[in-house]
Amino acid sequence: MRRAIPPLAAGSRGLAERFAEVITIKLLLTALFWGGTFIAGRILAVEVGPFSGAFLRFLVAGASLALVLGRREGLRPPGGRTAVRPVLLMGLTGVFLYNVFFLLGLQRIEAGRAAVLIANNPIGIALGAALFFGERLNAGKIAGILISVLGALTVITRGDPLAGLRGGFGAGEASILLCVASWVAYTLLGKQATETLSPLAAVTWSSIAGAVALLPFALVEGVHAAAGYSPAAWGSIVYLGLCGTTIGFLWYSEGILSIGPVRAGLFINFVPVFAVLLAALFLAEPITPSLLAGAALVTAGVFLTNRASR
Repeated sequence: MRRAIPPLAAGSRGLAERFAEVITIKLLLTALFWGGTFIAGRILAVEVGPFSGAFLRFLVAGASLALVLGRREGLRPPGGRTAVRPVLLMGLTGVFLYNVFFLLGLQRIEAGRAAVLIANNPIGIALGAALFFGERLNAGKIAGILISVLGALTVITRGDPLAGLRGGFGAGEASILLCVASWVAYTLLGKQATETLSPLAAVTWSSIAGAVALLPFALVEGVHAAAGYSPAAWGSIVYLGLCGTTIGFLWYSEGILSIGPVRAGLFINFVPVFAVLLAALFLAEPITPSLLAGAALVTAGVFLTNRASR
């Protein structure tokens, strides 16, 4: 005879299931927010220079992250060379360089194409970890990398392999690929920084460091005229700072703690899908067969690489 579940156990299981549903919703929304950063970035890049846009984004993000860090852990600046150096380098790579290249790229190419190319971040991280930390590249990772690179080439050449030889690879694509390189460096440095700092502290102080580094370039570019930006530009800045950075980081970190990095990482596969759909909806960008094929290949490659990394 089947034994009945005690009321407390049944209640606990129901609570756990509801909690898992909340985490799933938060991770899906995080992917949606990150997909939306390409649309907001495209809108912002049309009106605002890359240094000014990046500085204002991380002025918003740094201030909001500092509030969260202060409430949770206290605002204690990192001390010692082993903590300060990686944080400063994270600010230089993942904040300064990444966001300048991000906005430069979105000045020149469609948001959907940029999102599919940046979806190769996990591939670059896997290669960087193998190169600098000696992590093994097994058959699954290698297959995932090759499939994802094929997807990126499909997007870059718009389905025509000879397009690159005819000038199909331009400054916009180059800038987005430099975004990928910057993010790989940021992630690998983050592994070193979190040996002495919490992930929240590392991302907060690197955001602040990056904003400080961007300020003089933004002043030269004309950020002092920010009061004259359009409501669409300011909306994009706030969205990038709050939804794309602060909320996205906090919810993704919560997902990693709750269901583990492998399962949480799978939700990143939704980012280029959401970006392509949102770009079609809000920017009227066409969804071409080559874009769909490239997105499918990149997503499959990233999924396979993540699965092989367990």
